[in-house]
Amino acid sequence: MKKACIISIGNELLNGQTVDTNANWLCRELLTLGIPTEGVWVVGDTLERIVLCLQQASELADVILITGGLGPTDDDLTRQALAQFLAVELEFKPELFEELQAFFKARQIAMAPINRVQAFIPAGARAIPNKKGTAAGIYAKKGQKEYFSVPGVPSEMKGMYQADIGPLLRQSHNGPIVLTRKVRCFGAGESTIAQMLGDMMKRGQNPLLNCTVSGGDITLHCVAQADTFQQAEQMISVQKRQISTLLGSLVYSTEDKSLPEVLGEKLKNAKKTLATAESCTGGLLGKMITDVSGSSQYYMGGWVTYSNGAKIRDLGVPTQLIDQYGAVSEPVARALAAGASQKAGSDAAIAITGIAGPEGGNEQKPVGLVYIAVQLDGDVLVREFRFPPQTRETVRQRAALSAINMLRIKLGIE
Repeated sequence: MKKACIISIGNELLNGQTVDTNANWLCRELLTLGIPTEGVWVVGDTLERIVLCLQQASELADVILITGGLGPTDDDLTRQALAQFLAVELEFKPELFEELQAFFKARQIAMAPINRVQAFIPAGARAIPNKKGTAAGIYAKKGQKEYFSVPGVPSEMKGMYQADIGPLLRQSHNGPIVLTRKVRCFGAGESTIAQMLGDMMKRGQNPLLNCTVSGGDITLHCVAQADTFQQAEQMISVQKRQISTLLGSLVYSTEDKSLPEVLGEKLKNAKKTLATAESCTGGLLGKMITDVSGSSQYYMGGWVTYSNGAKIRDLGVPTQLIDQYGAVSEPVARALAAGASQKAGSDAAIAITGIAGPEGGNEQKPVGLVYIAVQLDGDVLVREFRFPPQTRETVRQRAALSAINMLRIKLGIE
């Protein structure tokens, strides 16, 4: 069985300015190929230390993945360190230089002379294409060891791994496959879901079922080990069907899609449009919806009516409703949804009003109290939530996700 090591390079990783998410992502991807990670190094921009890490990693692993240090500046030393470790010279590649020139020309930017260094790779190595940036990756071999060097920018690293590195490693794998797939849930706590799943959550099973939680969004990780990808996929497919049967509408995706993505698909399929009215979430709901590519097909716009005056002026909430019930109330949430739908001419509307904290609450209306109204084709549903007042951010996130989930369910469960 092959083993891997990961080397993450950059001073910014050591001084707290940047979190190394690359290593975490690569560990998961490698495990799906049956390649466990034996060690992870985080090293600064120092030539000698990078070479030392390469030596140490090579003693433990067959596959060494290096992220970072491929930029054009003086502190980007990965290509030099890799060449020194391999005991070869750096070699200029005219085709890489032409690609660099084309990259800048397409963006109507003058290429700085220092970018020329990115056309050099260790002699005997080959370049790994980078479709999102200027830094080509490097693939080299030394004996039976394989070395993959990619930029530290996560989007570039992931794209290069998925297009080039992953397929190459998959072709040469010679051990059991460990495959992970996700089932995403919303609307109940972790303990409730665990109780509903019963024995499926027991340890030592294959497939194994793990659980993680973020902002009320619960992800079930189905982990299957088998001799082939096909066998592992079949095992997970069976497990997904069992989970969906037990959890019902709590499952919103078996394809690792986010709540906003799932809602967007439902709106497009139903040919419905959406408008939003937000108070305590301050535009977070609109951001989540528009984070999805293509959301302009169904999202008509929204209002952040944070003050009482804005609620009255912009969306026509009657003054007497606010005076009688307060801004954080069921009648005001209902009026906000109606106003947003009418103003935008949309089929659906979501309205949120609440107390995100840490101040502003009282005994009758504590921090974490939120009213969410969902209107669809004239029919309105309003729910009261009392979220744990952990932080202002968590209350807002839970409110926005709960609102999206309410409309998802109102549009119908497939």
